[in-house]
Amino acid sequence: MYKIQVAHITYHFKSLRELMAKASPPRSGDYLAGVAADSHLERVAAQWALADVPLKRFLTEALVAYEQDEVTRLIMDSHDSIAFMPISHLTVGDFRNWLLSEYATTETLSAISPGLTPEMVAAVSKIMRIQDLILVAKKCRVITRFRGTIGLENRLSTRLQPNHPTDNAIGIAASTLDGLLYGCGDAVIGINPASDNLDATLSLLHLLSDVIERYTIPTQSCVLAHVTTTLKAIEKKAPVDLVFQSIAGTQKANESFGINLDLLHEAHIAAQSLNRGTVGNNCMYFETGQGSALSANANEGLDQQTCETRAYAVARKFNPLLVNTVVGFIGPEYLYDGKQIIRAGLEDHFCGKLLGLPMGCDICYTNHAEADQDDMDMLLTQFAVAGGTFIMGVPGSDDVMLNYQSTSFHDALYLRQLLNLKPSPEFAIWLENQQIFNSNNQLNHQKGIPALFKPAIETLGQLSHE
Repeated sequence: MYKIQVAHITYHFKSLRELMAKASPPRSGDYLAGVAADSHLERVAAQWALADVPLKRFLTEALVAYEQDEVTRLIMDSHDSIAFMPISHLTVGDFRNWLLSEYATTETLSAISPGLTPEMVAAVSKIMRIQDLILVAKKCRVITRFRGTIGLENRLSTRLQPNHPTDNAIGIAASTLDGLLYGCGDAVIGINPASDNLDATLSLLHLLSDVIERYTIPTQSCVLAHVTTTLKAIEKKAPVDLVFQSIAGTQKANESFGINLDLLHEAHIAAQSLNRGTVGNNCMYFETGQGSALSANANEGLDQQTCETRAYAVARKFNPLLVNTVVGFIGPEYLYDGKQIIRAGLEDHFCGKLLGLPMGCDICYTNHAEADQDDMDMLLTQFAVAGGTFIMGVPGSDDVMLNYQSTSFHDALYLRQLLNLKPSPEFAIWLENQQIFNSNNQLNHQKGIPALFKPAIETLGQLSHE
């Protein structure tokens, strides 16, 4: 039982799980789940009480029972007590103050990261302002490698997302070429297939592999099919670079996705065995999103932000190249408006980076949410200031297959110009060598279309008229 008195009212919270939920900033998904605070005053009371909870408590009071949930077992069994020792005496409130202090350097944060549980990190995020989330996340540095080096300081990578509603090869190739000419694609060229059909997945994998090899692009491809489909593709010796899977923060939610930790382990080993990386072998790509567990009726009484952060324990186990929070994709039932989407995106980034993950953000919204492009510009800018690892690059910011609004190729140019951010070093060299970018990391307008791509553009033009 947790008890606190505020404004002559005594509030009782029967468990740490309830306290965490009541302390969460307001969002529609928690009201839908029936776990949110009943008033602003109760929320403040819960945040106040949460600030006094010792970090050690999270090692003894599981929010989802150890016996029934493999994510809880993963969190508890993999906890690094040595890394935790320097902060083990702190409360949640003390931890916030320490994170904001000059003692919490990039090196120190990296050292304690294995000693943090998702619940500790989620708890401290609930008592932080947006500027706190930005400042601490900026100090975190997570570097991963496959054919390029992702996450270095003063770098911003992009996923080139050339989706097509019918997986049409001409449309995908045209969008891919368009993105490359704007300097996008160093995080991954990743396609969401219109279906999870194995033959379609194989066709798309070969298409992307041909593009990367023909133009010697230092990047990696991914077809975002279900992990079981990708395993079948590996069995057929397809050119698989990254294995993708959506993940969640409870065993029950992951089962609704058709996965468990053993299956992810099998996929991780299979992908590593291909040895397709040139500068490293981080070969997993995970996507998450607040509300996914609740939408599967599998949130186990948790608030959606805590549940989301637990998914990062699953990701952390497999040393991924990329983790992407698709923050506004599920809809207003979970994040109602622009304000909730902005807060959630920055929370996810902060929590993931503090846990040692290479966090990107699909800065997005559905057309029935109370949000618009101005809201996305706010999150886009704040995410980049916070040291975000990568964003999406979608033609015109409108995904014609998934039917939602995301970020465009131009948005990456905006951030790189505004904050002097460069692509990954290997990709930046390639862009300059192909005269797409000049030596000042700017789009090379004077040179026009690079000679390397002119035959492809002519061919695509001819095919599109046939």
